[in-house]
Amino acid sequence: MIEGIDVSEWRPSVTWDGAQFGFARATEGDHGVDTAYAGHRAAMEAAGVLAGAYHVARPQGDPLAQAAHFLAQVDAGPLAVDLRVSDGLAPPEVAVFARRLCDEVRRLAGVRPIIRTLRHFAAEGNCEGLGEWPLWIVAPDRPMGRPAVPRPWTSWTLHQFANSPVNRDAFAGSLEELATLATRE
Repeated sequence: MIEGIDVSEWRPSVTWDGAQFGFARATEGDHGVDTAYAGHRAAMEAAGVLAGAYHVARPQGDPLAQAAHFLAQVDAGPLAVDLRVSDGLAPPEVAVFARRLCDEVRRLAGVRPIIRTLRHFAAEGNCEGLGEWPLWIVAPDRPMGRPAVPRPWTSWTLHQFANSPVNRDAFAGSLEELATLATRE
């Protein structure tokens, strides 16, 4: 396992010491842009950290527009889609939205995004049909590398195991294996 950090504008400055990879929030919904994304990205690259980006999905929006908006803001590197809110939609509707969004990111970028979610959110059915996509489970209540894996997944790829003082993540593999998740299909 290797360790990394994920960040957003809520934490505009981070020390990247000890991190081998990082993810910075780039966008949210159809139009939101994280004001700290460019700075986080530059800081990761300056520290020699494998730099990834994530998009916070808003199921009330247009999944195709959200995919295009996300990809218009990000550079190369691993990509992730954060699925943790329903925006009041029923789980089957959220799952349809999520599949369309992830399929569009894959079509446009040629990269399968990692799905970032919570155990209870997935267990409610909001992630049905995404079990073949890499899972980034947010479970700071579990020891590093030992998250409970929700359905529809059978294994995890990334585990957010801490959220204080920063979000700390573990990847179940090597840095080279994480970098391959960013390789175009």
